[in-house]
Amino acid sequence: MGGCDRITYPSYLALYESGELDRRIEKAYQLLESCSLCPRNCGVNRLKDERGFCQVGKKAMISSYGPHFGEEAPLVGQGGSGTIFITSCNLGCLFCQNYEISHLRIGNEVEDVEFAQMMLYLQALGCHNINIVTPSHIVPQFLSALKIAIEKGLRLPIVYNTGSYDSLETLKLLDGVVDIYMPDAKFADKDIAKELCKAPDYPDVMKKAIKEMHRQVGDLLIDEKGLAVRGLLVRHLVMPEGVAGTEEICRFIAEEISPHTYINIMAQYRPCYKAVGHPKIGRRITRQEFEMALQIAREKGLYRFDQPRWFHFFN
Repeated sequence: MGGCDRITYPSYLALYESGELDRRIEKAYQLLESCSLCPRNCGVNRLKDERGFCQVGKKAMISSYGPHFGEEAPLVGQGGSGTIFITSCNLGCLFCQNYEISHLRIGNEVEDVEFAQMMLYLQALGCHNINIVTPSHIVPQFLSALKIAIEKGLRLPIVYNTGSYDSLETLKLLDGVVDIYMPDAKFADKDIAKELCKAPDYPDVMKKAIKEMHRQVGDLLIDEKGLAVRGLLVRHLVMPEGVAGTEEICRFIAEEISPHTYINIMAQYRPCYKAVGHPKIGRRITRQEFEMALQIAREKGLYRFDQPRWFHFFN
């Protein structure tokens, strides 16, 4: 299927027309009754507004929405990526650069119809996609809002922008819904993950999740205008002292996902929130650390990198 076909007829329309999207919505909301939506498996009844790790109840919370021009080049184009920043997170990263949203939970509860209206507004502005940022804990609400938006004319591809702490059961509900998966590959070591994001199982969960994402959408496809239309785009943030495990992350991606994976090796780490003063991650990375990460990625066989926009991080 060509890029233009994908944009004018995204995959979720087939699910909607067959009635399968309704089944997915019903199944997703069932996961909220004793919440097992993500690997935290908190077991609270979010349908009754009980709160678990993410501290979000029955309704989605949204911090902000609008065109984003700082995302990866294949998502931005001329009109920007239509980002919707979801409040809260199912990870607890000490260094989160959006900690006001993820930890302090700045945002407002919204009805599904309001969520849908945000998608339609971004489409009307000329954005190239709908980019749902940190959606792992609000998949049911997203699917419900998506159905409303489809009925009112939404036709943009969906970007699932995630920290990769996603359950396979939930990801399978998104098969045929999401066009572009954009997962983080944060850590390769369970002890580091336990210390820095309160999830010792993160490396194992992340690897299984990215494999499932790639099974659904494959390698990233880019159309003649340079826009992503379908596939996997992985982000890896280089961190001080090699704590992110760049070598293992790149080996995993090249050998167990695909050497054709489009990857963004990111240089913009800075100590935020509880990382300030931290003995391991309380400083920016050096140019040498970043260049070593790029060299490692190339040595492992990866070659599709996002446009380098990192020089200004090193003075």
